[in-house]
Amino acid sequence: MRWNCACRANTASAYINEERAMTTGIEIDFLPVGEGEHSGDAIAIRWLEDGRYKVMLYDGGTKDYGQALVNHVTTHFGVDYVDYVVNSHPDNDHAGGLHYVLENLKVGELWMHQPWNYSSHIRHYFRDKRITDDSLAERLQKKMAAAFALEEIAESKGITVREPFAGSKIGIFTVLSPERDRYVHELIPAFEKSPELLKAATVMESITDAFKGAIGYLAAVWDKEYLPETVTTSAENESSAVLFATYGGRGYLLTGDAGVDTLRASAEYAGRMGIHLPSQVTFAQIPHHGGRHNVSSETLNLVFGEPLAFRPEAPERVAFVSASAKAPSHPKRVVTNAFNRRGFRVAQTKGNSIWHHRNMPGRAGYGPLTYVPFYDEVEQ
Repeated sequence: MRWNCACRANTASAYINEERAMTTGIEIDFLPVGEGEHSGDAIAIRWLEDGRYKVMLYDGGTKDYGQALVNHVTTHFGVDYVDYVVNSHPDNDHAGGLHYVLENLKVGELWMHQPWNYSSHIRHYFRDKRITDDSLAERLQKKMAAAFALEEIAESKGITVREPFAGSKIGIFTVLSPERDRYVHELIPAFEKSPELLKAATVMESITDAFKGAIGYLAAVWDKEYLPETVTTSAENESSAVLFATYGGRGYLLTGDAGVDTLRASAEYAGRMGIHLPSQVTFAQIPHHGGRHNVSSETLNLVFGEPLAFRPEAPERVAFVSASAKAPSHPKRVVTNAFNRRGFRVAQTKGNSIWHHRNMPGRAGYGPLTYVPFYDEVEQ
C-alpha cells in the first residue's frame, strides 16, 4: 500500500498507462485556477470501484479553465467519460468551467442545486408582494446564470441532474450538507434578500484585510490560535455541497466554499450517521481558498479535532487548498497554521497542479510537493 502527494508546474505531462493489481486506489487533483488575485476551484478525482475506475469532477473554476479540466481527464485519466460532475454552489468561479466539461465530455450525472425550482416555497419570505413564483425563479436564474446554464446544457444532452442534499450518495461520497429544509428555507431566501448588503460586506472585508496586511503580523506560537469565532460568509458559500468518503481505510472531505454554519452542520449530520469526522478525515479541502472568514477554532475542532499538544515530526493527514498564484492573501497564514496544528500537511496550488494519490498509476513530470510551513507570524 502506498500514498503520496506530488506537484508539477503548469505544463503538459505524459500519462503513463500502468495499471496496478490493486483492489483500491484513489487520486485527487487540484488544478491551478485563478484570474489575477481571484481564486477558484477545479478538482478531479478518480478511484477504483468494482474493478473499474470512476471519475468525479468537483467544481470547474471559471469558464476559461474548463478546457484545462477536460485535458486533464483525457490525458491523466485516459478517458472521455465522467461518472459524476458536482457543482458545489452557484458561484461562477466554481460553475463556469463545467460548461466546457458538459459540452466536451460524456457525463453520467450532474449534481447541482436548482434554487429557481423552489420559488413557490420561498416567495412569502419577501416583503415585495408583487413578486410571483415565475418572476422569483427568473431572478434566481439570472443571478446564478453560470449554474443555470449547466442545467440547460445537461437537459439538452440528456444528462441526469440531481440535487446534492445531505444523505445523497455520489459514488463513494456521501453529502453531509446542506440538508434540504435548511437549503430551501434559510439559504435560498438569503441569496436574494440582501445582495447589496453582501456585496458591501465583501468590499469592506477586502479593505479591512488590506489594511491589516499593511499594519503587519502577529507572532504565532503552536499553542495559541488567532482565528475569530464570529465570522460569516455569504449564503451562496454556505450552500456548498460538502462531501465525505471513507475509502481504503482513509477519509476524504470536500468542502467547497462552506462557512462555519455549514461545516458545523456537516459535523453534526456526520455524527448522526455514525461518522466521527475528527478521527476519520485524512484528506481535506481547506474551504474557500484558505480565507479566514469561513473557519473558526470551534468549527475546526468539530470537523478535524482539537489542536495537537506538540508539533508532529511527520503529520499523517493532508490538506489541499486552491489559491491563485497572484492572490497575496490566499491562503491566510492563520488558517494554514490552524490545519498544521491539527496534524495536517498543507499544500497549495499557487499556479501548479497538486496531486494526492494512493495505489494509482504513476505520472511523468510530477515531483515532490513543497508543503506550507507553520508560520511564526500570522496576519493580524
